[in-house]
Amino acid sequence: MKALRDMSGLEGAVQRAPHWLPVAEADALFEALHIDIPWARHRLRIFGREIEAPRLSCWIGDPDATYRYSGTRFVPQPWPAALAPVRDAVSEAAGIAFNSVLANLYRDGQDAMGWHSDDERELGPRPVIASLSLGATRRFVLKARAPDADGVVARHVLALPHGSLLVMRGDTQALYRHALPRTARPVGPRINLTFRKILR
Repeated sequence: MKALRDMSGLEGAVQRAPHWLPVAEADALFEALHIDIPWARHRLRIFGREIEAPRLSCWIGDPDATYRYSGTRFVPQPWPAALAPVRDAVSEAAGIAFNSVLANLYRDGQDAMGWHSDDERELGPRPVIASLSLGATRRFVLKARAPDADGVVARHVLALPHGSLLVMRGDTQALYRHALPRTARPVGPRINLTFRKILR
């Protein structure tokens, strides 16, 4: 596993390792999770109305790691066998014992994630979020919540390839929003695993 490196130009603490998981391990994990996870399309409440999420997802975790997001309460599915060693390795890399993961399946370039911060109450004031990407490379965009002294809103665009690990910690969620935009170019499926620690 490759070491995480700090990202320059970000006021929050963001680290990444583009090829953290070896290709053979990443391939095997993608195939196992694509089959073993009970993927579902959830309904979310956005600006007072319900919409279908533009991706498939599954909330996984320890039995008491219940999570509330966009007006919906998610009770965790049990950990698939293939994810247990990965959770331990990601926890070691990030320096925090994760008890849950949000798994998202982006089937093609039209599946996406809109602008948001991972700042739900259950995550605490300065959460650590570790994001492992499997499958097709997609663009991940961070955008500052407020302009700088010159009135510029900082944006950072990162390519997240197969097997890459991105860790956001410190004030990242308070200072930035992030998104996975749609793309018109042909792109294969991608699984993203965002490990979290739900506080009880």
